[in-house]
Amino acid sequence: MTSLFFLVFLFSSLLTPNVDASPIYIEALSKSLLFFHGQRSGPLPTDQQFSWRASSGLSDGSSANVDLVGGYYTEGDNVKHNFPMAFTTTMLSWSTLEYGEQMGLELQNARVNIRSLYVGVGDPNADHKCWERPEDMDTPRTVYSVSPSNPGSDVAAETAAALAAASMVFREVDSQYSLLLLATAKNVMQFAIQYRGSYSDSISSVCPFYCSYSGYKDELMWGAAWLLKATDDSNYKNFIQSLGGGDQTDIFNWDNKYAGAYVLLSQLALVNSDNTFDQYKLEAESFICKILPNTPSSSTSYTPGGLMYNYNLPQSNLQHVTAITFLLTTYAKYMKATQHTFNCGNSVNIVPDNLISLSKQQVDYILGENQAKMSYMVGFGSSFPMRIHHRGSSIPSQPHFNCADGLQFLYSPNPNPNILTGAIVGGPDKNDESPDKRDDYIHSEPTTYINAPFVGLLAYFASGGSA
Repeated sequence: MTSLFFLVFLFSSLLTPNVDASPIYIEALSKSLLFFHGQRSGPLPTDQQFSWRASSGLSDGSSANVDLVGGYYTEGDNVKHNFPMAFTTTMLSWSTLEYGEQMGLELQNARVNIRSLYVGVGDPNADHKCWERPEDMDTPRTVYSVSPSNPGSDVAAETAAALAAASMVFREVDSQYSLLLLATAKNVMQFAIQYRGSYSDSISSVCPFYCSYSGYKDELMWGAAWLLKATDDSNYKNFIQSLGGGDQTDIFNWDNKYAGAYVLLSQLALVNSDNTFDQYKLEAESFICKILPNTPSSSTSYTPGGLMYNYNLPQSNLQHVTAITFLLTTYAKYMKATQHTFNCGNSVNIVPDNLISLSKQQVDYILGENQAKMSYMVGFGSSFPMRIHHRGSSIPSQPHFNCADGLQFLYSPNPNPNILTGAIVGGPDKNDESPDKRDDYIHSEPTTYINAPFVGLLAYFASGGSA
């Protein structure tokens, strides 16, 4: 069976700012990257910052006679979910490609840490019945894969996107490794194209946790867009055009990539002046018009305090906020580079600062400028979540607590004994309220795919917001 869960995961360490940088965003950027230390699986490296974490998952893959030790836990549980983690990788790589120069000398750390490859491991059903530290887990470490007879075009194409994006990060500093990543991306993408199907249909256990509700056409477009960017191979351009367009959306997350593909492809239309990609520029602007408030086509809800809020997908609402806001800032960058403006079907001209202003409002809200005066990043500001839905953070490091014994800490009203600095939780409800309860995972659980887009945003604003 051909396993297609290979991922590359990028994270950076501290920013070295310029003299005009904002200290608030510098601190937030540093902490948003530190969060990933708490998600590490496998033998911990020497730069590990959280002393309450230890090596874990040291036999991952043994049930399938492969070495799958290492990688990162996706959220507050002990499972390595490959689909959202591939999205995490792609977004962190995109952050580095767009804003790497604004990360300062620590860009080298980002390149070094892209080198972690792994596949998805862990039985989510068994894991969710327990509450134990990853160092102590005794639940099945089931390995899942897709194959020609059990396809997964969505996960394969997202993985191809992650590999292709990472290959560009390494192109100038390690050409051999970059070529390896790119060759793998091409092979995985070919699998996604040749064997069509959703991984949710092939691996039933991923539902309801990480079902692919949007189908796989968006991932095919997204993966091909990244390979086109990495290779300039017209075959990917032809494939993208064969998929058609017109898929209107007002969402961007680990499951729905249309908006991300539109913005990525719009760079070719705007910056490269290739009018064959004008369709995707128009699609990107249609998406943005649905996000901006007070436009004729606006379909995005906001809380009374001004935070984007998705009523249809309220779980971990901040995942949508950080991902969408990243697209707004990046499109504004392309607009500034070409002095481009557009309108949303009315007489109001949309300029880059309109997008940047909304992006900054969302970033500042997450960092504590909201009605509750609550930062939704752990360890940032004077008030932040203390009872996050995270096993390693909520259970004392000693002694050992097994599956059932650990449940006492899930329902405990006490603050977490271990502070997972930099973790961004799911966020407040539609009324800007957040109860800070550990068992309220919808609002209190951190995930890698909430933090990943935020890295690029914080690098942008930490540098003074220059395009």
